Amino acid sequence: MYGGRNTSSTGSRSVPYSPASVYSDTSTSRSSISSSRSSVASAARSVAGVFVSCFTPPVDTRSSTKSFADSDEFKPAAVDALRASSERKRGSNRGVYASANNSTHEREPGSVKFNIEEIVKATRNFSPSFKIGQGGFGTVFRGRLEDGTFVAVKRAKKSVYDKHLGVEFQSEIRTLAQVEHLNLVKFYGYLEHGDERIVVVEYVPNGTLREHLDCIHGNILDLAARLDIAIDVAHAITYLHMYTDHPIIHRDIKSSNILLTENFRAKVADFGFARLGADSDSGVTHVSTQVKGTAGYLDPEYLRTYQLTEKSDVYSFGVLLVELVTGRRPIEPKRELKERITAKWAMKKFTDGEAITTLDPRLECDAANNLAIEKILELALQCLAPRRQNRPSMRRCAEILWSIRKDYREVSASDVRSLSSHSMRSTSIREQ
Repeated sequence: MYGGRNTSSTGSRSVPYSPASVYSDTSTSRSSISSSRSSVASAARSVAGVFVSCFTPPVDTRSSTKSFADSDEFKPAAVDALRASSERKRGSNRGVYASANNSTHEREPGSVKFNIEEIVKATRNFSPSFKIGQGGFGTVFRGRLEDGTFVAVKRAKKSVYDKHLGVEFQSEIRTLAQVEHLNLVKFYGYLEHGDERIVVVEYVPNGTLREHLDCIHGNILDLAARLDIAIDVAHAITYLHMYTDHPIIHRDIKSSNILLTENFRAKVADFGFARLGADSDSGVTHVSTQVKGTAGYLDPEYLRTYQLTEKSDVYSFGVLLVELVTGRRPIEPKRELKERITAKWAMKKFTDGEAITTLDPRLECDAANNLAIEKILELALQCLAPRRQNRPSMRRCAEILWSIRKDYREVSASDVRSLSSHSMRSTSIREQ
């Protein structure tokens, strides 16, 4: 991970935090993603069979959401408005999100090759006090370049540097160099010097989504914030799948790879496992490759067949949706057996009509939350389908989430109006 920890806290008392949304809903139509309970239950039964074999939990609605498709925020600069056709639109790899909401100053992203002196100076010779993370690839340090740009410096482990890690390093360089989107970490450059392998990316100061779900930073993300984050991530993955020069499959979508800015905008990080996908224009449906990913998020069909498609990211995104609703990790080994695989447990509760019992206990059980939970878990169920052809595209996931957020806001606003009206009536009665 590239995020640093914000050690400031609002105090020992946990207070729900709801950042102001940065999106606008322009649609005048409402869409519903509800389907019959019987068909959902049938789908859930087919999902259940694949959970145990891969340590992970293992249909497409037809409603449309104009506010998503017409949004200028989502479209890359060189691509026309999103259309409902199945044709893949390939455009500029410079998304409109490339313009700026970040923690850096003037440094422009790009394939800059740094020298070792710059890196040593930026990190105070890899000072332990600058360390902000640790992963399988190596250690991540906070740094500051001479022009004032704050960066995250990802340094490979020398003791375990081998051909395997070399492949991951080159994969991350290639992927980061060709993408730019507001919801992806920006790439500033890299260094290969002797046995040093270093990647320099944008510094995102507010930690990871997983840290916030664990309340490490002292605040509780309310459901509105979690919906915004889900939409940000959906946008980023859709961009990788559809609007780069060639489809890119991330292969490691998880809460610890999602960084949050001070404004709680989500940025997807860590492209070490990223892989170019099959180009549908050529008629190829998948690429065959060694399985990579994280236990709890792995697509069971990919695990079984070694066939990788964009739908493997969709499966991981379904697990992430369950995380956002429940606050739990994908695998909870200390819980009783039936609750250890979080997605399996949540899908069973959902199909039994007990979706509300899966809600993170730190969140309120109000009407807006109840409505959103049902719809988010229904989308998660589709994403977790055992067979990839039954999963929605990431673009479709983003559309559905826009619709869920629109309905959520309307119900929330109605609750506020009702509460205000009740308060005014109570005041009038007391005055009389």
